[in-house]
Amino acid sequence: MAPLEGDAAGARIGVVTFPGTLDDRDAARAVRLAGATPVNLWHGDGSLQDVDAVVLPGGFSYGDYLRAGAISRFAPLMGKVTAAAEAPGSPLPVLGICNGFQVLTEAHLLPGSMVKNENLHFMCRDQKLTVENASTSWTNQFTAGEQIVIPLKNQDGQFIADEHTLDQLEGDGRVVFRYAESNPNGSRRSIAGISNAAGNVVGLMPHPEHAVEPGFGPDSSGADRRFGDTPLASGTDGLSLFTSVLNTLLVA
Repeated sequence: MAPLEGDAAGARIGVVTFPGTLDDRDAARAVRLAGATPVNLWHGDGSLQDVDAVVLPGGFSYGDYLRAGAISRFAPLMGKVTAAAEAPGSPLPVLGICNGFQVLTEAHLLPGSMVKNENLHFMCRDQKLTVENASTSWTNQFTAGEQIVIPLKNQDGQFIADEHTLDQLEGDGRVVFRYAESNPNGSRRSIAGISNAAGNVVGLMPHPEHAVEPGFGPDSSGADRRFGDTPLASGTDGLSLFTSVLNTLLVA
């Protein structure tokens, strides 16, 4: 997916850093490769600096004390993110990746919760996903039913919710990504990513920012990297999340 041109090429995408965030620089690079300008946002900031969208990247914010994302939800900047994401008329697009997804559930911008992987182990692998919803602010450059490969690395990656919430997510088309071929962490209904009702807030456990540049992403096999059988390859499926939000801003 080539970077978008036009008005959206000047878009400013904020990337939030909490104490313990690991993938903020990777997310900023993904934003840059997509054709936008990354803006560094600190968790203690009182302003979103007029950004056009926000990415909450992966890591272990506040050391995952209490539970993953539980403390970050109270960071001063998260109050601004929540208000902007729920603003009537033109809500701010927000993407939560891995720990960022956990923060979004803790902030109640997304339903459900994230708990320890079913096998109780940290995992790192290239994971096949099915794109279930290609109409959100972050997925409109995909096709519904498309299969992609995105790196997955987490230990609190099991998505859980009560049956009513799961039925509602399914019925409203708010399941955005689903694990394909295998369910790596025991997530209910193999859910890998969801959105809010408006589609401007999306959270997913896999890391699209690690699949944006030829030669440094996954290959198409989705094989487990732990055994050294997956060479550095040309997978760039993750870039489409970042070009999708630029397309959203371009047509807004």
